[in-house]
Amino acid sequence: MHAPLAPTATLPIGSDADLAWMRQQVRQMTADLGFTLVQQTKLVTAASELARNTLVHGGGGHVELTLLEDGRRRGLRLSFVDSGPGIRDVASAMTDGYTTGGGLGMGLSGARRLVQEFALDTRPGQGTRVTVADWTSALPAPRGGGA
Repeated sequence: MHAPLAPTATLPIGSDADLAWMRQQVRQMTADLGFTLVQQTKLVTAASELARNTLVHGGGGHVELTLLEDGRRRGLRLSFVDSGPGIRDVASAMTDGYTTGGGLGMGLSGARRLVQEFALDTRPGQGTRVTVADWTSALPAPRGGGA
């Protein structure tokens, strides 16, 4: 079970300034959770791609940031939500190189490769929710002494 450590924070995604603020917040949260620099960079990169998609293709929306704990690990879940047109062809959208916006087409498929968990929920005409999560390495088991 992925139990939240704290209430979910919600940040708007409506401008380039919002994207910069969101990246800064994700970087700080991953550092505070003890993610390695490589893990931090991967999650910030995925978040940046997904937030850009939310802004450009979804017309803006928000991101929900939730701290997680599963007993031995801590993690961060990010849900990018918009009320835009949705994704009509999910299979194509998840293919490397597919783009409708003139970019490199690495957004969804690239983000999926950078995180440990990835979920996409979209309905044409009703918007999109992309949820990703990443976890710290498991904490070492406590050393037990014989008694």
